[in-house]
Amino acid sequence: MRRASTALRFRELAAGGEEERLYPVPIPAYIQALVMDPRKVAELKGFVQLCQDNPGVLHLPEMEFFRTWLHGLGATIPPLPTKSGCKGSCPCDAAPPPKTAPPPQAEPAPPSESEESELEIDNDGVIEPDLDEVQDMGDYENLEVTEEMMDQANEKKIEAIDALGEGELQKALDLFTEAIKLNPRSAILYAKRASVYIKMQKPNAAIRDCDRAIDINPDSAQPYKWRGKAHRLLGHWEEAAKDLATACKLDYDDDASAMLKEVQPKANKIQEHRRKYERKREEREIRERQERVKKAREEHERAQREQEARQQAGGAQGGFPGAGGFPGGAPFGMPGLQELFNDPEVLMAMKDPEVMAAFQDVAQNPANISKYQSNPKIMALINKLSSKFSGPQA
Repeated sequence: MRRASTALRFRELAAGGEEERLYPVPIPAYIQALVMDPRKVAELKGFVQLCQDNPGVLHLPEMEFFRTWLHGLGATIPPLPTKSGCKGSCPCDAAPPPKTAPPPQAEPAPPSESEESELEIDNDGVIEPDLDEVQDMGDYENLEVTEEMMDQANEKKIEAIDALGEGELQKALDLFTEAIKLNPRSAILYAKRASVYIKMQKPNAAIRDCDRAIDINPDSAQPYKWRGKAHRLLGHWEEAAKDLATACKLDYDDDASAMLKEVQPKANKIQEHRRKYERKREEREIRERQERVKKAREEHERAQREQEARQQAGGAQGGFPGAGGFPGGAPFGMPGLQELFNDPEVLMAMKDPEVMAAFQDVAQNPANISKYQSNPKIMALINKLSSKFSGPQA
């Protein structure tokens, strides 16, 4: 009889393409090897390490959803550090974690496979993020703007521009805010106020205004320009390069172009570093996958050898059960057994399902032989077996 076994179907890439094989090995061994995605675990470890190295990341406006979740768990978020812990060697100083997979700094790996420490970016001019409360953004969704309100907002804008020209930043900021309250659907008002926030060294506030302006009018170059400058102040080199390039594409500006020439090499350096690390990570994952395949194959071969050894020890020939229950009590494996199964009459009888069922029944309980006394073909097989196992013939 076929012995029930625990098995898993395992797909692997063979020389001729994808091949499905059945490995009769214990399931827990496969669960440990395949259930977790090493890449996702590495990304999570990298983000946690980034937060440990630079707690300021947790205070960024973009991370508000994460802070809310941590507070819900009863966690205590460390205060904003006065100085960056990266000391110029990390491209993400005061920046949110990159959207692509961050290097798994906490993952145990040979030093040669981690190139993160080799990346050095000149962070001259980078400032700490502003953590003020969100500024008044106006009733963008519900306010009905009349022509009179638009005229009043335009007057406030002109006054704000005059104040800005005289260096009165706070007055200009207040006037732009009043104008936004009157006409919260004007993209140019948000962009103008963002320029004031840049001069006041409040890049996060500027980014919020630019996001709103771009939402209202994505074809305006000004919000991209000011948001690019805000990202440059925060050391977000890739984001800064992208926004400044967009601004120049929509409406070329010498100021935006000059800043783009400054930030683009740094953005390129970060991107090349990331590609280099990802290549190393992919190579490591391939090696790990190959090792899992190798272990699975070895486990399969070991299980197969054990199964064959058990079959040989139990005398399991052709899937038949042991013959200990037959008259004479002789087990399989005794001398003359191979000759028995070479007997044409025995082989022919074994092909008959009825004979095989009776054979199994009698082998399990010799007393059941009485049920087959009237069946000549079954008794013929049993008598032949009994004569073979009864010892030398006279």
